Amino acid sequence: MKNKVAYYGVFTALALIFSYVETLIPISFGVPGVKLGLANLIIVVAIYKLSGREAAVLSIVRVVLAGFLFGSMFSILYSLAGTLLSLAVMTALKKSGRFSVMGVSMAGGVFHNIGQLIVAMLVVETYQVGYYLPVLLIAGLLTGFVIGIISNEVLKRLTWL
Repeated sequence: MKNKVAYYGVFTALALIFSYVETLIPISFGVPGVKLGLANLIIVVAIYKLSGREAAVLSIVRVVLAGFLFGSMFSILYSLAGTLLSLAVMTALKKSGRFSVMGVSMAGGVFHNIGQLIVAMLVVETYQVGYYLPVLLIAGLLTGFVIGIISNEVLKRLTWL
């Protein structure tokens, strides 16, 4: 792939733009930390168009930059935990060849929320936040499904990479 730096720049910029747009959308699901995950669209596309290592670097850079620009150190901690766990799962499922883009994205949404919940349990030092798990699983499935549909359509049309 020619001009890898330019592609990284475009992917990073798009992920940051989507992260910012998400902060402007006044959607409250009633559960702390539940978001649409618009920036994950770029990560799912990167998993299919770049190597796993390259997608991981892109994810980490996006989380850290978005955290400093639009969040806090705690948001970086929570997002990084969710991102690393979901990225590992999505990369493994994609490599298996048994899952569609939507299935990979849905698993990513679920495991992102699980990673964040694990960190929340460690931070607040109680397992009672685990009561959020059913809602977080449903939210991860739904948002992962939507992001998966959009990612699949983007991948069909992304011929320049």
